[in-house]
Order: sequence, then structure tokens, then C-alpha cells
Amino acid sequence: MEKIIAIHDIKKHYVMGDTVIRALNGVTLDINRNEYVALMGPSGSGKSTLMNILGCLDTPTSGTYTLNNTEVAQMSDDELAEVRNKEIGFIFQTFNLLPRLTAWENVAMPLVYAGKKRQTRYDIAMQMLEAVGLGDRANHKPNELSGGQRQRIAIARALVNSPSIILADEPTGNLDTKTSIEIMQILDDIHRKGNTVIMVTHEEDIAHYAHRLVRLRDGILESDTVNKPTQMQK
Repeated sequence: MEKIIAIHDIKKHYVMGDTVIRALNGVTLDINRNEYVALMGPSGSGKSTLMNILGCLDTPTSGTYTLNNTEVAQMSDDELAEVRNKEIGFIFQTFNLLPRLTAWENVAMPLVYAGKKRQTRYDIAMQMLEAVGLGDRANHKPNELSGGQRQRIAIARALVNSPSIILADEPTGNLDTKTSIEIMQILDDIHRKGNTVIMVTHEEDIAHYAHRLVRLRDGILESDTVNKPTQMQK
């Protein structure tokens, strides 16, 4: 198996006044290409901190992070920005859509940073919207769409640069059960097409869609187990 992520003895400490908060206390973890991993744990376990480090949105206090055989600490700011835009697709619980932009414009945002021309951005964004079943909502703004539709737009945006890694932070956290199942079906399809999917969740039923369960508690890795994934409900 080809290793895409390797973190070794990662620690993350925050200083708040006279208090030191130890969010991560020495986490070591390897993730192979095309794995489907759920990061689990109670509130305060360090799972979101770990997700932010994996996504190059935050830096560890100590330890090493190797992404695609490159030491992240050695990357320049420009190189990190390129990794975040092209190598990693982010899906957030709160969708993080820009309210004044249409669905296709939201999906196309990473392509703006990639320097693509407007017609190219539109064409690719429309392909992504069709892929998540929202081609007919391309000109709607986020407030004109349901929560599930907004999450589909967020997924389309995450896929628009064909990243190798998808990071999903509580992707069904604001959705009802039926919509959650639909979103998990999309994530399953993304994984089947070859993407590495890493999902943060505190919901056991959602975590069991993944093929590997990594549990954190108090900033350390509590367990790392293979999982027989939940069968998709068609």
C-alpha cells in the first residue's frame, strides 16, 4: 500500500493565559492512499485539531507530518497554499459557502485561486454539480437551498480540483437522517473512485460507513481498528 500521510509523535499545545491546553499528546498515524478513515472521539479528544493539522490549516507544536513523501514543515507558505487548494478537498459541517455567490460560483472558488478562466471554471463547476445531482440548482444562492443541497455544493467544491484527499469535518452534523444517508452515499462513491477520505465524526452510525476507525481520547490515539463498513442503503 502507498502511504499518503505519515504523522509521528504529533503534539499540539495552546497557551491561554496561564493555562496550557494539550490538544494532542503524541499521535502517530499512517494513512494509505484510497483508505476511508473515520477519526472519532468525544468533544475535546483532539480529533478536530488533528484534522486541521492534516489539512495544513494548523501546525503542530512538535512532531513530524509527511504528506505525499514531503515533509510539511519544510514547505513554504505558497507551497502550503497550493496543497490546500489542489491536493486536499475540505467539507465542513457548516458548509462554509459564500452567501452572495450562486451554487456554481461557490463550487468554482478553488478554480479562481488556481488561475482558471471564467468559462473553464463554469464548465468544471457544472460537471461537479451534475455529479452531486444539483445541476438544476446552479444559479441558486445558498439561502435558497436546503441543508442537504448546501452540503452537496460543499462536496462539489471539495472535488473541483480533483484532490487526492478529502477531509470531511462532521459532514452530516447539521442534517437529518435521510439526508445524512444521501451524503454518506456520495462520500462512499468518492472513495470508490480512488480518493482518500478522512472524516471526523462523533456519531457512531456515521463512523461505521468508513473502513477504518481511529479513536482519540484526551489527545492520544486510543484505538485503531479495521471496520466492516455499513452497507449503503439504495
